[in-house]
Amino acid sequence: MPGTEIDVVIVGAGVVGLAAAARLARPDNTVVVLERHERHGLETSSRNSEVMHAGLYYPAGSLKARLCVEGRRRLCELGARGAVFTRRTGKLLAACAPEETPKLEALRAQGLANGMEGLELLGRRDAAARAPGVRAEAGLWVPETGIIDTEELMRHYLLKAQAAGAIFLWNSELTAVERAQGRYRLSVQGQDEAVAARCVINAAGLHADRVARLAGIDVAAAGYGLHWFKGEYFSLRRPLPISCLVYPVPAAHSLGIHLAVDRQGRQRFGPSAFPVDNLDYDVDAGHRAAFHEAVSRYLPDVGIEDLAPAMSGIRPKLSDDGSFRDFVIAEESRRGLPGWINLVGIESPGLTASPAIAERIADLLEWPS
Repeated sequence: MPGTEIDVVIVGAGVVGLAAAARLARPDNTVVVLERHERHGLETSSRNSEVMHAGLYYPAGSLKARLCVEGRRRLCELGARGAVFTRRTGKLLAACAPEETPKLEALRAQGLANGMEGLELLGRRDAAARAPGVRAEAGLWVPETGIIDTEELMRHYLLKAQAAGAIFLWNSELTAVERAQGRYRLSVQGQDEAVAARCVINAAGLHADRVARLAGIDVAAAGYGLHWFKGEYFSLRRPLPISCLVYPVPAAHSLGIHLAVDRQGRQRFGPSAFPVDNLDYDVDAGHRAAFHEAVSRYLPDVGIEDLAPAMSGIRPKLSDDGSFRDFVIAEESRRGLPGWINLVGIESPGLTASPAIAERIADLLEWPS
């Protein structure tokens, strides 16, 4: 779009970039979304458990906690209006050993501090009643957890943004950024001339640190460096008589290999979590034994022959040692980049939080409703 004066450029058309476009696009401004792929949501946004998280795991007051709770409320409103498929399934956290039971109590306290309701500690018998076949010393029932059709959500955002005038440029990778005369000049693959934008939203997901670097930010000094962690899923060959989600207590780099269910009722286990340095989405069938070992701790009747390789995703983590890092949602005026907003480390619960993240972006830009 050579020569066009753009109000906002959004880099990345994953679920968060799409949500931002839907929130910011208006007939009286120009919003352009750059996506390096041929369509939206081909990376992290379409390769996950499709869970609407309740806000259980995150420290009180953190962006992850606040935006997850607010985002889930907004998604449920969309579901109630029939705009997007959502279903409240509830979730059972299973403590499989006596030493894990205090973790359930700590998570319950965390959830209450984050404003959640209906959290219930369960004994062995009640846990098994919630999810037949589960063997656990104790359980934590989380009624506000649910599932969502991610592709339908992204399409909702896309159509809403387009209806308000947003322009989507596919196969358009950002290659360089220059700050000049109060505007950002953005060089885009396939465009002969740079485009000028007043504001830029870096919603590039797995590549958000690279985009921040293009803007001149010292990513290491800022703490914006990303670590890619791959998560594989194995589907269940035979259905279990369980309608809720079932999770173990959280692991270091993920929420643990859990039982997920989709809109069609199909069940799968995942994700695992291990570091990678490339975008390879193949599932290693040799990991089936490790999956079975993890699953059989709380579902002992599932045999290794019941598991089949399904899919994988890669998440952008700000920490490589399992320590908590909050979302980075930063307007970068203090770095000499007014109107530039970095979204870095938007992993789980980014899907759930997407409408609330979009609203926070609007607030940072002082954007009208």
